[in-house]
Amino acid sequence: MNVLYVTANPKPEANSYSLQVGRALVEAVKQAQPEIEVVELNLFEQPVPEIDGDVLAAWGALQEGKSFAELTASQQAKVGGMNAVLEQFLVADRIIFATPMWNFGFPPRFKAFIDAIIAAGRTFKYTENGPVGLVEGKKLIHIIASGGIYSHGPASAVAFSDKHVRGVLGFIGVKDVQTVWVEGTAMVGPAQAEEIKEAAIAHALELVGAFLQEAVAH
Repeated sequence: MNVLYVTANPKPEANSYSLQVGRALVEAVKQAQPEIEVVELNLFEQPVPEIDGDVLAAWGALQEGKSFAELTASQQAKVGGMNAVLEQFLVADRIIFATPMWNFGFPPRFKAFIDAIIAAGRTFKYTENGPVGLVEGKKLIHIIASGGIYSHGPASAVAFSDKHVRGVLGFIGVKDVQTVWVEGTAMVGPAQAEEIKEAAIAHALELVGAFLQEAVAH
């Protein structure tokens, strides 16, 4: 079994609640199964190419029958980079995301990652009855850090980062998605914020057993 750990925060780990909770979860996973392989993808160190004019032109050329070698160097670099991320996602058995909430969503670099893993013919397909997800057997934990309270209450209506990940992953077939919130840290003092972080770590560690458990075939 292998785990893909994707982070999207430019802060050092020591200054980020999402990254600290994510690190605690990753270490717990390694301790539970020492033979497990964890691949880490820091999107602020290894950004995923964004969909732009080059990418759209390259996709169009490939659909028309051109080979990858016939694309421009820029197109090859961008499409190749997106494909590499997609392959990384596809081979992962378990996935952990750690993101901050920025303006009710997540950093643009995480959106670029999401764009790379939504691929017709690879992670979903169109049928006469509508789109069907092709990704099976994966489990995901999404750690979200926010200064306010968004997991419940009035502000939950704009918790778009959680809704987006659940919607997108569900679309491609990943139904087992758990969210760990590190929230309300900007509403309290440093000591209480630390308590919130520790409670989020405890919640994340409670999920480890089910996260690593093999899916039961039906």
